Amino acid sequence: MLTALSIRDIILIDRLDLTFESGLSALTGETGAGKSILLDALALALGGRGDAGLVRKGASQGQVIAVFDIASDHPARALLREADVDSDGEAIILRRVQAGDGRTRGFVNDAPVSVNILRALGALLVEIHGQHDDRALVDPASHRALLDAFGGLQAHARLVRKLWSAWQNAIEALNEAQRRLAAIRSEADYLRHAHEELSLLNPEEDEESRLAARRQTMMAAQKISADVREAFDTLDGASSPLPLILALLRRMERRQETMPVILGPVTSALGSALDQLEEARSALDQAIRASEFDPKDLERTEERLFALRAAARKYNVPISALPAQAARFAEQLRHLDEGERDVTRLSAAAQAASEDYRQAAATLSKARNAAAARLDKAVKSELAPLKLGEARFLTRLESHTDNPSADGIDQVAFWVQTNPGTHAGPLMKVASGGELSRFMLALKVVLADSGSAPTLVFDEIDSGVGGAVSAAIGERLARLAGGVQVLTVTHAPQVAACADRHYLISKAATKGQTATRVAQLDDQARREEIARMLSGSSVTDEARAHAEKLMAGAR
Repeated sequence: MLTALSIRDIILIDRLDLTFESGLSALTGETGAGKSILLDALALALGGRGDAGLVRKGASQGQVIAVFDIASDHPARALLREADVDSDGEAIILRRVQAGDGRTRGFVNDAPVSVNILRALGALLVEIHGQHDDRALVDPASHRALLDAFGGLQAHARLVRKLWSAWQNAIEALNEAQRRLAAIRSEADYLRHAHEELSLLNPEEDEESRLAARRQTMMAAQKISADVREAFDTLDGASSPLPLILALLRRMERRQETMPVILGPVTSALGSALDQLEEARSALDQAIRASEFDPKDLERTEERLFALRAAARKYNVPISALPAQAARFAEQLRHLDEGERDVTRLSAAAQAASEDYRQAAATLSKARNAAAARLDKAVKSELAPLKLGEARFLTRLESHTDNPSADGIDQVAFWVQTNPGTHAGPLMKVASGGELSRFMLALKVVLADSGSAPTLVFDEIDSGVGGAVSAAIGERLARLAGGVQVLTVTHAPQVAACADRHYLISKAATKGQTATRVAQLDDQARREEIARMLSGSSVTDEARAHAEKLMAGAR
């Protein structure tokens, strides 16, 4: 609940510090005393629109601080955790600074926050009903959640949201698979041709270097082959010197016995020469065999190299990467087959998710219609004492199976018919200001146990009604205050008499400036203020007695 409100330099308020407690608090005062200023200041702290005109004349800036004491599991604390704002302490402190140039700054627990965070937090902490109301029950966007809360359908609504999310995820997965498959299908013919071409080519690892080395060897052998064969023919052919040297060696060996000293070195040299020539002939023979190759082998090697290089250029990769490219083409073709199977599988999954969602949404829609009938009946029972006995409250549901959402298939709006024979219409458009406030009160009383902000503020909802209706309003505000904190700005003594605490708002001139003051009244001062509200500026004993009677009746 709201425990404290501190205002500095806002319009007519120079300095004001208020404390609040649970239950029903009434704020009263003469017209123009500054009751609306108090609500303007609170709205500013809750993220309302800033305005340079809010700053008190002569001040450079104004400031409002609102302190709240809420449970540890309240949604406001979860919101602050998401915004990385420390909320572990007991109190949540909202502070808004309004500069004279129109700019504002927002803080929560002294941490700077955006106005959007402040506004979202304020919506969780306070509902303002009346002329400042721009987000609570009159907002059609909230009507579906309020109906679900009244009917106890939150768990089913969460299930529908979960199934919606699962359905959307399934659709996204299917769309992604279809996009991938379409991309592969658009290149399917190319992939098949390329895969077939590389499969037939069958490139191998390091094949280029092996072929290039073999080609180089064959081309070099081709160049030396004629010279090697000519040299071999010289040593092995008809004109070979080997037979002559052998004959000469034999003759010298026969003569060596007669002259060994002279011929010994000759035979030795001839023998060595013969051995060297024979060795050279043998080496040439080996060279001939080594350099022999099939010219067609060179042709095949060159053709293979040219084919590999052409494929590398075609697929814009190095020759060494052709095996990997062939593997990629094979993988993409495999993905084509798998993609078709995936699309079939994901399509079935999306259909199943759709059926699960639609079944749950239809069940929720049926439960909402039943809850709407109960809500209409409950609100109707509250209208007669509020002088709206001829009016009707209608929870209008429109179900659209062709336009589903995370919230189901239902559009929910609160409509009213203010008089018999007139057309029903949206609550905000059909009801007048006074009627709207009373409809809001009746609805709020019915929804009191179905979730609410911890603090409710009602701004002059008793305006323009008589004493009996005012008494009914006060009685219902008091009932509401049994579960949540209620603050009401009122001109009705019957409403003020029902309050647990009473604050008097007044205006005084000091040093040429007017300032708004707020004082909490004790029982005697409260009786005097209610008497003033009953009789006007001149308070009579009769008015005091009537005030006492109202207070006693409320107690």
